[in-house]
Amino acid sequence: MSNKIYFTPGPAQLFYTFEEHLKKALFLDIPSISHRSSTFIGVVEETTAALKELLEIPNGYNIYFLNSANEAWDRIIQNLVDQNSHHFVNGSFSQKFYDFALSYNKTSTITKVEDGAAFTNWGIPEEAELIGITKNETSVGHSFLEEEIASLRKKNPDKLIALDIVSATPSLPIDLSQVDTAYFSVQKAFGLPPGLGVWIANEKCQEVALKRANNTSIGSYRALPNLKKFGDKNQTPETPNMLFIYLLGKIAQDILQAGVQRMRNDTTYKAAILNQAIENHQLLDHFVASKDHRSKTTIVAKTNDPEKFIQFFEKRDIILGTGYGPHKKNHIRFANFPTHSKESVEMVCDLLEKIE
Repeated sequence: MSNKIYFTPGPAQLFYTFEEHLKKALFLDIPSISHRSSTFIGVVEETTAALKELLEIPNGYNIYFLNSANEAWDRIIQNLVDQNSHHFVNGSFSQKFYDFALSYNKTSTITKVEDGAAFTNWGIPEEAELIGITKNETSVGHSFLEEEIASLRKKNPDKLIALDIVSATPSLPIDLSQVDTAYFSVQKAFGLPPGLGVWIANEKCQEVALKRANNTSIGSYRALPNLKKFGDKNQTPETPNMLFIYLLGKIAQDILQAGVQRMRNDTTYKAAILNQAIENHQLLDHFVASKDHRSKTTIVAKTNDPEKFIQFFEKRDIILGTGYGPHKKNHIRFANFPTHSKESVEMVCDLLEKIE
């Protein structure tokens, strides 16, 4: 592995124990064993148990393995939406979820904010069956507050709530009891290469999917009832990414052993000093105006010359994230994940002071 440090928000810096666990997985022949073997069933059981503890997943919620978080958008729309979903859009990824719904010919609706603004309109159309929320919008660094999610739950008890926790988990505390389904991919805060998605769904989602399956197609081998059929046996319908399921479980165990609260305290500290460095720099400013809604895991600064910063750091083997989509020419993104040490973030802050 190189000596470069990746502050890109995904794919991100590999977790510091990744190489160790990869070597052990190869020694154990994890990529070659049968996905129906007792060995692999044990791997799924171990990974699921670690994730349930780490993410404090409530009883009645199950974990399923997909290819990516993007696939979760497909599965959620196929399984859980008849005609209408409503989406809170605060950046490019939440916009894509809405676009996915439209591509399935749903009559979905949208509440959208621009330029890092906070939401003020919380109205949901009566006909909406599902509400889409992005806990941490990786593209622009806008974060939904836990109390905002809880308020939506209280005001809409009969609607399903789907929460994107990509780049938020496990760094941020999230009360999953306030939502019905959540999903993430592993190439961000878990510090794995891309290629595995995790979908969490409760019993209410299962009931909706089974009801829809009586009247229409909700997909094939990865339809939610089929995922549950195999998931109840700690299996998957198809041959999955066995290596990454194994590695995800090991990294989840590492975070638990190191201490979840310690990791989250470190996340808050690192975010605070990065935010302070941005505020102190004459060429940088925050994109998200509201301090409360600034992401702790994807810190986004706006500037007239992002290449000046990108190139300065790249010469020192530090890779920063570029702006995403329409903001590519005026944003810099700093990932702040568990694998980023306090010392490395402090070094970034010190180096920022040298750019004039």
